[in-house]
Amino acid sequence: MIPSAVGLAAPCKFVSIEAELRANGISVEDQFLPAVQVRGLADCAQLRRVRGEFTAARVGAERGLRRREEIRGDNICWIGAPLYPAEQALLDELEGLRLELNRAALLGLFDLELHYAWYPPGAGYARHVDQPRGRLQRQVSLVLYLNQDWQPAAGGELRIFDARGGQRDVEPIAGRMVCFLTPGREHAVLPTQRERLSISGWFRARQS
Repeated sequence: MIPSAVGLAAPCKFVSIEAELRANGISVEDQFLPAVQVRGLADCAQLRRVRGEFTAARVGAERGLRRREEIRGDNICWIGAPLYPAEQALLDELEGLRLELNRAALLGLFDLELHYAWYPPGAGYARHVDQPRGRLQRQVSLVLYLNQDWQPAAGGELRIFDARGGQRDVEPIAGRMVCFLTPGREHAVLPTQRERLSISGWFRARQS
């Protein structure tokens, strides 16, 4: 992890995300990254696809993992070393967010797991939660969208459900960051009509 800079105030966007998470359990931050960084990350994803690093996402637990496109149709690539410069810059940015969430909200977040998610036309992800059964480390879910010139007719919205039966749809617009408290939060990706690219992951706490 990258050490915090002593005496420096957190960027306003980190403060805003923390405040929204504490108030509502969900934060939507547009232009979390400037357009040039978003394009750089999309280029990194394309390079990794060319190198054959994406694999079909599976559902289930451990030995029961299997591909079921009627539930989840995306392909993923975990972000790990060796990193491209744009990826390292993103990790540096998210480390600042982690530190702010720990400082202001006392969430005890320890590390981050992160992957690209590429959805071909027609693919989606059925309603689910991000905490596998019996594994409680994931505490804050995050999604950063890399889709240029997204139009509402393309679908692919993130649908977030609440405990009262309501729902909120979020379009996957380039540069938009969605964060929500992971425990118990049901959500889905609606079927997309064009290729859809994002970076998804979780801030994790130590296993208690």
